[in-house]
Amino acid sequence: MVNTALPPVFAALGDDTRWSILVRLGREPASASELARELPVSRQAIVKHLEILRTVGLVRTRRSGRAVVHEVDGVRLDEVGQDLRGIAAAWDRRLEGIRSIAEGQD
Repeated sequence: MVNTALPPVFAALGDDTRWSILVRLGREPASASELARELPVSRQAIVKHLEILRTVGLVRTRRSGRAVVHEVDGVRLDEVGQDLRGIAAAWDRRLEGIRSIAEGQD
């Protein structure tokens, strides 16, 4: 069964900057300031993008002393991956059905 909460996740992932942030955080956790130094985006924009990623559950935030550190939520990312695999399997079954019908008509 496909999770109905996926559209906001895909909307969040559809933005190039958010995708870059997620890929970067996949390597190691970072603060918004660190991300802004590495990406061609202002710190304020990074904070807004992080909030969207946090809202859809792809990024977690924690305090480390005075710094706020952001990291990928691997469990949520795995859930999204499972849903994508389910969608792919459903399409594979449909395409196999079409192939069977097409070959049966020859």
